Amino acid sequence: MKNRFGTGISGAVLALSLTAGTAQAATMVYVSNADSRDLYVATLDNASGAVKLIDKVPVTGVAMPLAISPNHRYLYAGLRSQPYSVACFGIDQASGKLIALATVPLPDNMAYLSVDKTGRFLFGASYTGDRISVNPIGPQGFVQPEAIDVIPTRKNAHSIVTDPSNTYVFASNLGGDIILQYRLDPVSGHLIANPTPFVETKHGAGPRHILFHPNGRFVYATNELDGTVNTYRFDPAIGTLTLLTSTSVVPAGFSGGAPATSDLHATPDGRFLYVAERTSNTLAAFRVDGATGALTLVGHTPTETQPRGFNIDPRGRFLLAVGQKSNGMTAYAINQDTGVLTPLKHYEMGKNPNWVEIVDIP
Repeated sequence: MKNRFGTGISGAVLALSLTAGTAQAATMVYVSNADSRDLYVATLDNASGAVKLIDKVPVTGVAMPLAISPNHRYLYAGLRSQPYSVACFGIDQASGKLIALATVPLPDNMAYLSVDKTGRFLFGASYTGDRISVNPIGPQGFVQPEAIDVIPTRKNAHSIVTDPSNTYVFASNLGGDIILQYRLDPVSGHLIANPTPFVETKHGAGPRHILFHPNGRFVYATNELDGTVNTYRFDPAIGTLTLLTSTSVVPAGFSGGAPATSDLHATPDGRFLYVAERTSNTLAAFRVDGATGALTLVGHTPTETQPRGFNIDPRGRFLLAVGQKSNGMTAYAINQDTGVLTPLKHYEMGKNPNWVEIVDIP
């Protein structure tokens, strides 16, 4: 797969520049653009938060979920147009650029992909197919086409993640108002239903994305349809979640339409949690009590139009958010004391940007 270089974008918006040389920064940014069917590869300056595009990589379908191996050597891009598949890439450890390996069929149209902590298994959650899956990953980063598991779920599976120990797996069902609970067989990759197979949410909440707090004691899950984020206590002995509280992420007084909560991420030190809400086009910031998991609202920051995806750099200094309808990305500085976001620059992306990954490479 050859790379296609685009041209810089002029005008009031700061253009991302393309360079033919090797990227020197240690922190890489990868953005999937669904409708232009490409991935943007950029560097992040760890001092200023400046983003610099170094490559555009075409894919053969509608590019949406991204997942990166734990050793930061491979990237996987879910393609949500037929034939449903995953594009596998190596990450050049000198430049951060993507090296095409293979495009491999997946069991369904996957809204979410993740890799287990060993890098041996690729998990998928299919919103339209109402199922989750596990595919093996070979030693050279190639996803294998024959699935280990394809498990029917309630309506609209929307995310799937492991716990920090790689012992348990959790999958949200947006239309079924549950989070499924499994144990992962570390040898075979099979998912084994927990004796308590799921935890229910409020009826009509619509659980979407799941995030483990860095301390491993708490789990946060966005509810797309009622505009909230749930806080759970995680029991690592038996692999279950217990609901503690549900917190609104919609700005007070907003009446512009039904909520559409999407992504969530925490700073690496666990002090702040951010949640994207697409109807109000905002990022909600919360201070996290590390002892209890409780959330205290810091405030709401206007962001790109329809923010489906964002992420935080490994040092917790910058947040990058993309807008599906603005076709852009804004970089924010994170106040280390208060968690308040300060916008730095707006950048043009491809069409329908929806997912952001930020990783360090050697």
